[in-house]
Amino acid sequence: MVTIILLLSCDFWAVKNVTGRLMVGLRWWNHIDEDGKSHWVFESRKASSQENKNISEAEARIFWLGLIACPVLWVIFAFSALFSFRVKWLAVVIMGVVLQGANLYGYIRCKVGSRKNLTSMATSYLGKQFLKQNTGDDQTS
Repeated sequence: MVTIILLLSCDFWAVKNVTGRLMVGLRWWNHIDEDGKSHWVFESRKASSQENKNISEAEARIFWLGLIACPVLWVIFAFSALFSFRVKWLAVVIMGVVLQGANLYGYIRCKVGSRKNLTSMATSYLGKQFLKQNTGDDQTS
């Protein structure tokens, strides 16, 4: 049980800190400011021509497939341990679900957050242009 939990922790760290950054250009972490408040930071690498060469579609698909399949597998293990009354393994399974689920949640927030930021920037820009155009027309009339 201890070995499995240690391996789960190593997998969590490797996926969070190394694999996600190299394979898909995403990363996330928790930052504590001077006031002691916790802030979650979700980032995605800006797309440039050289970075797009380093990130292949096949690697990205493998990353996302593994990231989604692992929590699903741990949830199946959880139901299996629960229905077979193997309560001693439930702690390991819950740890697997939590660690794999945290990575999945973090990377989904990175992926969705980058699109959301892009959309909000485009909406803000268009709104400012529309406002400038309308206020400019009002001043000339």
